[in-house]
Amino acid sequence: MTASANPGKADRRRPASVAQLAHDPDAFASFYREHVTDVTRFVARRVADPHTVADLTAEVFLAVIVSAHSYRPSRGTPVAWLYGIARNVIAGERRRAAHELRTASRIAGRRLLDGDDIARLEERIDAESPGRAACQALAGLPPDERAVLELVAIDGLAVKYAAAGLGIRQGTARVRLHRARRAARQAIGPPAVPDAPPAEVESLT
Repeated sequence: MTASANPGKADRRRPASVAQLAHDPDAFASFYREHVTDVTRFVARRVADPHTVADLTAEVFLAVIVSAHSYRPSRGTPVAWLYGIARNVIAGERRRAAHELRTASRIAGRRLLDGDDIARLEERIDAESPGRAACQALAGLPPDERAVLELVAIDGLAVKYAAAGLGIRQGTARVRLHRARRAARQAIGPPAVPDAPPAEVESLT
């Protein structure tokens, strides 16, 4: 089971040159259209507010422009690279929220959402609620191990692409995944994740 609609297909997507996204508006627009659904789903599996999902998805693609030069095809697919960026963006947002910081760009982002935008994002958030419940069920695991398990079991990446997205070796990722699955078997049960269907829980363990 994976929460991604078709991760295998997504993994095969590859623009001619990610580096050109930083200076070629047409290439960036094409890349955005191709991957925005994947990124929105990734964020919606971790965030339940539609405004925040929209803001963070936009932040991911802004970060793509800044980080385009760092992409290396030999280290993984664009989707795995994007998920690594998205994890950093979400972590940064959580740190800002903990300190009650609100930036002007987030306020502007809220103004841009109309009723139809919110409705579509709420539908996406509802659709990703099993994945979000599974992520929440892993909260007690060590962060490094949880990150690998989330990317593999919930986001549908192969281990080698999860490793690339996290910037670690495949062997390290496999060790962390093994430890995380073992810990999850001990920590996760129906009482702990009542909203997650059995298939979600089984994928984690």
